[in-house]
Amino acid sequence: MLRITLQPQWRIAQEDGPALDANTLLGLLAAVQGSGSISQAGRELGLSYRHAWGLLQQAEQLFGQPLLVRGRGRGSALTPLGEKLIWADARIGARLQPLLESLASELEGELGRVQRRQRAVPRLHASHGFAVAALREQLAARQVPVELRYRSSLEAVAALAQGDCELAGFHVPLGEFEAAAARRYLTWLKPDQHLLVQLAVRTQGLFVAAGNPLGLRGLGDLARPGLRFVNRPEGSGTRVLTDLLLKREGIAPQAVAGYDNTELTHAAVAAYVASGMADVGIGVQTAAHRFGLHFIPLLKERYFFALPADALDRAELRPVLTVLRSPAFRARVAALKGYEAAHTGEVMGVAAAFQT
Repeated sequence: MLRITLQPQWRIAQEDGPALDANTLLGLLAAVQGSGSISQAGRELGLSYRHAWGLLQQAEQLFGQPLLVRGRGRGSALTPLGEKLIWADARIGARLQPLLESLASELEGELGRVQRRQRAVPRLHASHGFAVAALREQLAARQVPVELRYRSSLEAVAALAQGDCELAGFHVPLGEFEAAAARRYLTWLKPDQHLLVQLAVRTQGLFVAAGNPLGLRGLGDLARPGLRFVNRPEGSGTRVLTDLLLKREGIAPQAVAGYDNTELTHAAVAAYVASGMADVGIGVQTAAHRFGLHFIPLLKERYFFALPADALDRAELRPVLTVLRSPAFRARVAALKGYEAAHTGEVMGVAAAFQT
């Protein structure tokens, strides 16, 4: 099975000068940030000290200011510009990852069809999430082909109903907002036409800077003057949740500074907050943990895959369902911060899931 990986590439240059391939530079800066040593960072990346030092000098000449502060006997630390480059790279990676994964998966499918010519490959449209990414990794490790496209929860479920995919990933909050959120999906999901497989239960909450320097306590703080919020796009499950939470608190969207400022994924929201471009965002605990943010839990939600009612009898879907229901995948999901996998892989009807 073909596996294609697409990665963003930085190139930096003065207007008429030669371009610097910044990917190696960014890796070097990140390694120096971790070790405090240019020589150690170079060894980690397989670069000689001379090469690493020359790359840093070239970059500093290009920017016209230092990227590192070098102290005798105290190691090296990044300057504010060096840190800014690291956070910019983190934001770009978080923002582009789902798009590049989707494109790579489409290419795999197209080239695979040329090779196989007749074998059907399941199409998975899903709201981006860490458990979905883990599933793709497990499927690839077992040579199970699937075409993955990241979309909003509502778009994914609509695509399933219209026959554009065989699995649709979406999430619904547990508790007081479950019925209101589920109604959006039940326009497309029909008890006699679809089944659900539970992927995970995960915790959603507020992302704030490490140590919570602004002293945020809950969603009501979003109306605080001067507080900068970063949202998720319209149609995403988290945007639906945000609107429901704001309505409960009696906060008008226009009262939230940054309500219309959006990022595509939980990781991109976390990177945005971690880089200091916003004070608070909403997303899953895993993203907050990976970017070193303080996390304020708000509620839990279930993430499902919706499938055609005859999915268990379809030969092309059986390998995917086998991985979904395997102990190895359940353990992989349980290892994600803020995820619960007790019911991962369980199949249920639409009516039973939402008590319609």
